[in-house]
This record gives sequence, structure tokens and C-alpha cells, in this order.
Amino acid sequence: MSSHKGCKGDRSVSWLGSMKELIIGKARDPHDKEVFHSISLIAFLAWVGLGADGISSSCYGPEETFKALGTHSPLSIFVGIGCALTVLVIATSYSQIIELFPAGGGGYLMASKLLNPNLGMVSGCALLIDYVLTITISIASGADALFSFFDPGFQPAKFWFAVFGVVLLTLMNLRGVKEAVLPLVPIFLTFLLAHFFIIGYAIVTHFFHFSTISDRIMTEIEQTHVQLGWWGMIFLVLHAYSMSAGTYTGIEAVSNGLPILKDPKVETGKRTMKLMAFSLAGIVLGLLIAYLLYEVQPVEGKTLNAVLCERVFADFPSYGRILLFITLFSEATLLFVAAQAGFLDGPRVLANMAQDRWFPTRFAMLSDRLVAQNGILLMSVSSLVLLFWTRGSVGLLVILYSINVFITFSLSQLGMVKHWWLTRGMVPNWRKKLFINGLGFLMTAFILISVTWIKFNEGGWITLVITGTLVFLAWWIRSHYHRAFQLLQKFQTLADTEDVPYSKAFLRTGKDPHRVPAAEATGKTAAFLVNGFNGQGFHCLLKVFQMFPGFFQNFVFLQIGMIDAGNFKGAQEVQALETHVRGEGARYISFMNHHGYFARSYSAISVDVVEATKQLADEVRRDFPNSTFFGGQLIFPEDSFVSKILHNHVVFAVQREFCKMGVPFIVLPVVI
Repeated sequence: MSSHKGCKGDRSVSWLGSMKELIIGKARDPHDKEVFHSISLIAFLAWVGLGADGISSSCYGPEETFKALGTHSPLSIFVGIGCALTVLVIATSYSQIIELFPAGGGGYLMASKLLNPNLGMVSGCALLIDYVLTITISIASGADALFSFFDPGFQPAKFWFAVFGVVLLTLMNLRGVKEAVLPLVPIFLTFLLAHFFIIGYAIVTHFFHFSTISDRIMTEIEQTHVQLGWWGMIFLVLHAYSMSAGTYTGIEAVSNGLPILKDPKVETGKRTMKLMAFSLAGIVLGLLIAYLLYEVQPVEGKTLNAVLCERVFADFPSYGRILLFITLFSEATLLFVAAQAGFLDGPRVLANMAQDRWFPTRFAMLSDRLVAQNGILLMSVSSLVLLFWTRGSVGLLVILYSINVFITFSLSQLGMVKHWWLTRGMVPNWRKKLFINGLGFLMTAFILISVTWIKFNEGGWITLVITGTLVFLAWWIRSHYHRAFQLLQKFQTLADTEDVPYSKAFLRTGKDPHRVPAAEATGKTAAFLVNGFNGQGFHCLLKVFQMFPGFFQNFVFLQIGMIDAGNFKGAQEVQALETHVRGEGARYISFMNHHGYFARSYSAISVDVVEATKQLADEVRRDFPNSTFFGGQLIFPEDSFVSKILHNHVVFAVQREFCKMGVPFIVLPVVI
């Protein structure tokens, strides 16, 4: 009966594993040096996967700007020029960030290193909300674009289409980065060709009526001047310019995503930034001019881009409807591509913050597909919550979106300004670099203050509350980890001294410290699952000596080097992790040999501690059949639901697997 159940369980596990491989793909080998090459992106693919976030903002950014001008649409020329220049300035400043942070210069890392860790945390929290909103607004706006083609009766299906889009992209990203980007390349190119055609066609067809159009525009500008005066015109232009905040979202995605770019990463990142900046600036300015030339007005249930496309393709009665569908479909799918930035960079920021203990460390872990699975799932669930809460309202999402991204923009630019000022005279062209980042700071800070002030009562306060809540949560989590670290210090002194009287009291058993005995293959063996040469490992070792004095002849130490988002940046980092893990095991061997005991170390690196431990245990049992395994578990003075979330309980998962194999595994409590 027992055997039958075991077989059934094995078949169930096998079936689940097969389904996982079908949906997500087979596990990748982190030891394979080619794996970094195979999953990294060249500049063109990065332009698609990361740059699409910025370019796709042309689907809603220029529309918000144009609407903000109301009946004074001719002023859109000045706003368009300002928007294009802002894109180029911010992109240029982020190219300098790429040079200064070649391993990835996201807003979190920059603010942490150039300003201070607390401001870095604020920037990181704003970025996390920003990336959740990137997914949500991109999918919602994509649904708006696509359903602009259909009759109003199809509008109720738009929301569920957006929900399906989030779920689909989640599954694609769980498979891996390149797998999520490659299928979208043709759609990205279709979007660019369609929109540059529309802009070019609008300009060319109106070129021969330039004098008439310019006279009309100048007359309307003069009328605006009479109605509002110079200061009123300036205020209106600045107001519309500040409403263009959604246009610039996504520019920072390239600097955040440097770790997934091909070497040389800096050059690839800068090329990607140029491709994105010039294409975005051209489309934004071109669309605002096209709106003006065709005198586009908002239509219920349709985007301004859809209205413009209808006007343009009306000149092609035979196949205009097909061209309209292709263009709107490319807009919708490009916005889906833009959501990729949230799935690519959001988990990366979360992993970096988790490594610094602002968030639970589990968010730094990678799946067997070498992606930050926990982070991807969190981004997905949060996006779905926002989508249901706002019912896919792009207008509200743009307000939430713009404020958060400009918090990060402003802190990043301020950090760079501080850096160039502190290093003045030591860096070539520091004045030029300072000017670019200084100008970027003034622009981004102005937009941040303007949007927050103007849109505060329309929903701006919501994003400030959400971000503030996340900031408080991060601070509280960091404080918890800090308290836990202080409690662990009493054990760390054991490892730091290695020869304290406390350890001698347990290890003094008549052994000759100058003579190390040979291994006794059939002797009693104590095998310890450790995580570095530290106080927790020493506590378990000494606890065994206390509980089983003189019982074990051999001592074995198993250590798994955890491959996470912090060290999975290249083959060199993985090799360094392997070297570190072996070195920690060697220190245990040296310590035990010094006290006259035989010891051996087994090590591996993996993304799955449980599975890797089982494999090492098989090696240990082949070498030492009479092995008993031990692992330590931290026990806090007040064990709670929070401690279970914030701390690793992998030892219990290991114990369950060992019990299934019939192997003794004892969990030793480490009370702190």
C-alpha cells in the first residue's frame, strides 16, 4: 500500500513537472558559460524589450498634452518642441548614468550610492510602483487602442482583454527575457513604420498648403494672446508641458536593465538609449504636429491616435480600413511590449532592495529558468489589483504613473549633480556633464511639482499614499532585519574567534590537535547543512557535541551557494560564488582538523537549495553510509507570521524531502 502511494506521488510530481516545462520551459544550467550569452539582449532587441516602454508612451502622452491645451491647440508646436528636447536631455543624462554605473544604474542604486540609502529606498519604492503602473497602463492603453477599431458594443469586453494580457505576459516572462521579446519584434517594427508613415504623410500632404496653414495657426495664436496675454500663454504652455509627463516614462528602463544586455554592456546600453530617444522624440513631435494639421478632436471611445489614423487612411478608400486595423493593432501590441519593462526591471529593482534587506530576501531568488519568479508574480498580481480597482481607466493611471516616475527621475538627476560637483576637476568635461544632469534635474523637478500640484485632487494623492505606505513598509522590514542581525551577533563571535573557551569546552575530548585521523567510511558521521562559516553553523556544531559527546567520528559540511539576482550577472560572478562557497567549507575543515577530527566539505551552487542539498546528500551517503544530517533554524523571541515571511525556512523543506527518502535529518533550534 505504501509503495503504491509512493508511485502515485511520483507520477503526480512528474506530471506537474512536465506541465511546468510545457508552460515555462526547461530549467537552465547556471554553470553553463553560454547561458549569459543566450539570454542577454543586443541593442536592437533591448530597444524592443526596454525601449518600447518609452516609445509606447507616444500612444497616450501626446494625447494628454494636446487635450490640456483645449481650444488653443496651435500652442502644441511649442509644447512638442519642448517635449522632444526634454526626451533628448533626459536620455543624454541617463547615458551618463550608464557610464557611471556599468553594472546597472537604476534609480534605486544611484540614489543609494550618490545621495544616501534612505533616499535610495524612497526612489526604489517609487520605481516599484512605477513598474506596476507600467504594466497596468500599457495593457489598459493597448486595449483602448485596439478597441477603438471596433463598434461601441464591444467596449465591455475591453477590460477582460486587458486582464488576459497581464496573465499572458506573466507566463511569457516566467519563461525568460529573450523568449518574451523575440516574438514581438515584427510588431514593434510595424508600429514604427506605421507611425512614421502617418506623420510623414500628414506633413507631405499639407506641405503645399503651408502658407494657408501657417496663417491660420498664427491667427489662432494671436487670438490666444489677446484672450490670455503673454503670461497666460506661457502658463498654458507650461501646464500642457507638465501634462506630457507620461511621455517620458520608460526612458530609465535601459539603465535599469543593463545586466541583461550583451557585452560590452555600456556601449550596448548607450546605443539602445540613442535608438529610443530619437525614435520617441520624433514620434511625439510628429504626432502633435499631425494632430494640429488635421485639427483632431477627442471622440468618445477612441484615442486621439485612432482619430488621426482614421483621417489619414480615409484617403485610401480601398484598403484604408485594413491599414487602420494594422496600425491600431501595432499600437496595442507595442503597449503590451512596453509592459515588458515592468516585468524586466521591476523584479530587478525588487531583488536589489531585497538584498539590502528593504524587502523579504526571497525576492532576490531566481527560478530554474534564471528569472526572478517571485518578483514577476508580485508585479503581475499588483497590476491585476490596480486594473480591477481603476477598471482600466488610462486617465487615472497616467496621473498615478507620472508622479512616481518623476520622483525617481528627480532623485537620479540630483544624485548625478552631486557626483559631478564632488568630482569636479578630477573628471574630464565635468562642467558639461554637470550642466546636462543639472538641466535634467530642473526639468524633471518642475514636471514633478507641476503634476502633483495640478492633479493632486484628481487622484495624485492616491499615488503619494501608496508610495508612502510602501516606504514605511520597507523601513519597517529593514528595521526587523537589523534587530535580527544584532541578536545573531552573540553567535557570530564563535566564528570570528574560532578558538574561544566556549568552543574548547565542547571540543576537548582527548583528541590530538596535531594529528588528524583518517576518514572512517563506516563510522558515525555528522553532516551539517551550513550557510557560510558563521555563528549559526558553529552553534549547530557545538550543539551536536553537547548532545552526542564522543559519538561521531566524521564531520561533513554541506553548503549550497544560492544563485540570486545579485550574483547572476555574468560567468565571473558565478565563478566567484563557487570559490567563496568552497572557501567557507575549507574553513570548517581547518577548524575541525585543528581539534583532531576528520572533516570533509561538499558544495554546490544552485537556484534550488532543496534539490541541490538532496544531490549532495546522495554523495555524502555514498562516501559515509552511517550519516545523520543536521540543520539549524533561527528561533526568534517572538515568533510570528512576519518572521515566517521575512526569514528563510528552507531547513524544514529539506527535512521533509529527507524524510521521504528515509534519511535522518535533525533540525536544531538556534534561539536568538
